[in-house]
Amino acid sequence: MSDHEETLRRMVDVQIARRGVRDAAVLDAMRAVARERFVPEGLVEFAFEDGPLPIEVGQTISQPYVVAAMVEAAEIGPGDHVLEVGAGSGYAAAVLGQVAGRVIAIERHGELARLARARMSALGYDNVDVREGDGTLGLPEEAPFDAILVAAGGSEVPETLKQQLRIGGRLVMPVGEPDVQTLCKVTRVAEDRFEEESLGAVTFVPLIGAHGRAEDGHRSASNHSPGASRKQTVPEMIAGAAEPLPDFDDPAFGRLFDRYADRRVVLLGEASHGTSEFYRARAAITRHLVEHYGFTIVAVEADWPDAATVDRYVRHREPRAGAEKPFERFPTWMWRNTDVQAFIHWLREHNAGIAERSRRAGFYGLDIYNMSASIGAVLDYLDRVDPEAAKVARERYGCLTPWQKNPATYGRAALSRGYAECEEAVIEQCQALLRKRLDYGKGDSDAFLDAAQNARLIASAERYYRIMYYGGAESWNLRDTHMFETLQHLLDAKGPDGAVSLTRTALHKMHKGL
Repeated sequence: MSDHEETLRRMVDVQIARRGVRDAAVLDAMRAVARERFVPEGLVEFAFEDGPLPIEVGQTISQPYVVAAMVEAAEIGPGDHVLEVGAGSGYAAAVLGQVAGRVIAIERHGELARLARARMSALGYDNVDVREGDGTLGLPEEAPFDAILVAAGGSEVPETLKQQLRIGGRLVMPVGEPDVQTLCKVTRVAEDRFEEESLGAVTFVPLIGAHGRAEDGHRSASNHSPGASRKQTVPEMIAGAAEPLPDFDDPAFGRLFDRYADRRVVLLGEASHGTSEFYRARAAITRHLVEHYGFTIVAVEADWPDAATVDRYVRHREPRAGAEKPFERFPTWMWRNTDVQAFIHWLREHNAGIAERSRRAGFYGLDIYNMSASIGAVLDYLDRVDPEAAKVARERYGCLTPWQKNPATYGRAALSRGYAECEEAVIEQCQALLRKRLDYGKGDSDAFLDAAQNARLIASAERYYRIMYYGGAESWNLRDTHMFETLQHLLDAKGPDGAVSLTRTALHKMHKGL
């Protein structure tokens, strides 16, 4: 496989397939189209990144996932007759050309239309016809269409386009105001009846034309009938997307999340930071994924050494002598509560029936705070496997000793007396331990993973408590980066088949990096 093919494959696997696009024909089409041929020369190196890119005439090429999601939603078959409104650079039209029988793409900018036609000719897409014109008018002379895709946002779906669908035809288009848009799917089920479905939030350039917006982005006079384009309120949109849920203890509740069972990472986030109802729902979802689909990691917004104590319990491993009781520092209520306790006991019982230790579900903390317990865990590990290295580690961690119990004061002290000594020491210790991964990991890979991650935590925490005194977002960014990297280390340690259920409040903020 060439480097280019591998880059395309990774783009499709990571950005598209892992987000839920399942149509094999669409995935194959995304792998087949050379996306870099549809962006300006100066942006070729960014062609495969997960985001839109600027193209000529101040327009954009949509991110790969959005193109794939729209094509999949349109349910296009090999012989379908398809209209695309807003051809842009021609990328989406080329993808459509891979799965449809014939594609007509309309672009209102003459320069873009000419460039797109040239690309189609050079790349051999003889079933794609790019035309210059007002896409909001459609092409009545070419109708009816099996599918229509509109790559620009309007306040409503133009009636002219809906009428050019054949019975059973599908139209996919972003609808809403410029700052709040929802991807809408319209299916013509009868001559005078259409069904609509919301597919999620998106952001597109305005749909300009006789049945769209004026050139300045305001609604055109021709489509501004009072009340006709009134957008849904947020409660209305939520009501339209909401699904009824059974009781948490009902097995049907867990089964509702079967749709995510093929994912490697499932993120369960919330904004309340501690309602019993959320904890119970989160536990029910996680139990279902662990029990029925073999998820083996439960990673939470909690400190690594505290979670490690729980992990030893749930996976039936010997407790670490002298370890602190878990979750006795702020925020105690987040994890030291009866709902979490019930889930932990269930996890232990579940693991009791699994003979192979590597297949038992573990409980891991992603957070950065408990530096004191992490230092104790590293020293305890080295005392057992390498006493000489433990002596060196005690010297390196010595500069942090005065602040172990109240590390927040370390930042203030570091500013006044300099921090190079402590910073270099904790990094050196982390590096020293990782250099011995092959030797140390031979005996007990779980114990080494625990020690290595504690060493990483100490290095991150030293920097975190130091820079928090400068203020700003840097300390929070460091904390999120540490949690994301901890997740990556867990995935690496558990191998390619290790499924993950992330039960961390607000962890959904990190989903773009996964």
